[in-house]
Amino acid sequence: MKLLVVGGGGREHAIIRKLNESPKVDKIYCAPGNGGISRDAECVNIGACDIDNMVAFAKDNAIDFCVVAPDDPLAAGMVDAMNGADIPCFGPNKAAARIEGSKVFAKNLMKKYGIPTAAYEVFDDPHAAMDYVKAQNTYPTVIKADGLALGKGVILAQTEEEAMAAIHSIMEDKQFGDSGNQIVIEEFLTGPEVSVLSFCDGKTIVPMVSSMDHKRALDGDQGLNTGGMGTVAPNPHYTDAVAKECMETIFLPTVRAMEAEGCPFAGCLYFGLMLTPKGPKVIEYNCRFGDPETQVVLPLLKSDLLDIFVAVSQGKLDSVPVEFAKDEYAACVVEASGGYPQNYEKGKVIQGLDENGQCDGVTVYHAGTKYENGQFLTSGGRVLGLTATAKTLPQALEKAYQAAETVTFEKMHLRKDIGQRALQAL
Repeated sequence: MKLLVVGGGGREHAIIRKLNESPKVDKIYCAPGNGGISRDAECVNIGACDIDNMVAFAKDNAIDFCVVAPDDPLAAGMVDAMNGADIPCFGPNKAAARIEGSKVFAKNLMKKYGIPTAAYEVFDDPHAAMDYVKAQNTYPTVIKADGLALGKGVILAQTEEEAMAAIHSIMEDKQFGDSGNQIVIEEFLTGPEVSVLSFCDGKTIVPMVSSMDHKRALDGDQGLNTGGMGTVAPNPHYTDAVAKECMETIFLPTVRAMEAEGCPFAGCLYFGLMLTPKGPKVIEYNCRFGDPETQVVLPLLKSDLLDIFVAVSQGKLDSVPVEFAKDEYAACVVEASGGYPQNYEKGKVIQGLDENGQCDGVTVYHAGTKYENGQFLTSGGRVLGLTATAKTLPQALEKAYQAAETVTFEKMHLRKDIGQRALQAL
């Protein structure tokens, strides 16, 4: 089969490397791809959100199957366009992608169908939002832009001053454009966080191995929120008992709710969960594989990823095996450009990689790299994800951090405490 993977980050690299393990794969194209991905697939210079040119490329090159990985093209309807051109796809259609594309849609869905989540209110007037926050007078409070905002549209305001500034920047300064026309203000939940990615074909849902993300830029969960500075899997807080409760109170009710609303979800449905003293609650849904969660989840997958993708697209997920490694752990340490997630420099030469962009002992997933004149250069905020697997979490972390001493670039930034909270919970 000839495949097209849409996107160009670490998540897409992880998907491509796993797809390449399938004996059914002849060739993979990736658009737009990146320097590291170019060693595992043929990169095509088409923007991830350029629906017309992406569909035209798929038709011209007789693509057998397309994987749309990022949130923006999913929310814009790329799967609908591909299906309209008779190209089967993995990923939700535009109507189902609203579960991530609109926080208001997601929160209202949970309220309507009794899915546990934080108490919230929706606002389209900044002054009404400010009045509400002042009247509540409870901090921290969570303020979310309704639409997609590159993972940066959620602000945890610790004081009234911070809350007012957040509402002003999102709704009046339009920091995230039209994504901030509406906002959700919700209660702050406490407890361990868990990420659970799941395969879903509209009716059947099969959760993948759980993971723990590290969003803050600095050690000790300090600093600004990022797209994710590292992950470990499985998440020790996610016990069999918690998994059973989540399936009964969150996962299946969400799938049924989407079906009842006339927009059944087929693709990867991501549950961001908080294990509160009152039980598991949904912090957020994503309509796609998480980044960098994918970089620790897929290395533990033992089944053929292409078989699963095709089964999901055909509504036959219950007919294929989905098996993950037992008694194995994965750890991913993200190497970022100095200054990320704010201003950072690009074009730094990356040391310690072989000609395939890899390093012994780990799998190197390229997020923000380019390949020029035989060298890998930095070209983004998050540059590389170094993923190691082992029989124990300490061993996996040790291997990942050993590789981080070898694979380096000027002004490189990484967190030195990835997995420490997980180790304390073991």
